[in-house]
Amino acid sequence: MFRDRLDAARQLAERLEHLKEERPLVLAIPRGGVPMGRLIADAIEGELDVVLVRKLGAPGHPEFAIGAVSEDGNVQLEEQARSYREEVLAKEVERQRERIAERRRRYTPVRPPIDPAGRLVVVVDDGSATGATMAAALATLRQHQPKRLIAAIGVAPPDTVSRLEALADEVICLASPSRFYAVGPFFADFAQVEDEEVVRLLGERTP
Repeated sequence: MFRDRLDAARQLAERLEHLKEERPLVLAIPRGGVPMGRLIADAIEGELDVVLVRKLGAPGHPEFAIGAVSEDGNVQLEEQARSYREEVLAKEVERQRERIAERRRRYTPVRPPIDPAGRLVVVVDDGSATGATMAAALATLRQHQPKRLIAAIGVAPPDTVSRLEALADEVICLASPSRFYAVGPFFADFAQVEDEEVVRLLGERTP
């Protein structure tokens, strides 16, 4: 059990401290990963940005993830997605891509995304249940040819960690319990992160 996201971020920063000399690019998955990414970027003297991915919700049950889509259109589908017609999935993908575009305009209105090419990249999130969102982020970033790609997460079940290890050069996961139902119960304080906080944290600069 973590006290909150910053507790998990401090522990991840300790595991990543050896990267300080490489000035890594820390890419946080909004919104919960952004407070963690800010702390980690400051601790390891990295540069912070967001990697924008959105969960694809099942028709009629939007909280049930059947996949994820990234900013450049990379789609990761879960096995359950086979139950739905292609046109239904395409509509959900387009809806989430519009949400991604809206977030980019809101989060970094005066600059484009930071290019990960040739950089040591650390992708941060508070936790991952199915791994779909983190997998979409890693898959799209790999296409930009980073020097090295690391996934840093607070908690995820063992099968999700294995899935991510096939996509990243290294996965750092603080807790990997076999009994796993959701990310939130592993945090004493799992308060929602608002867009205003994301904008503020992205506007700060690492000393």
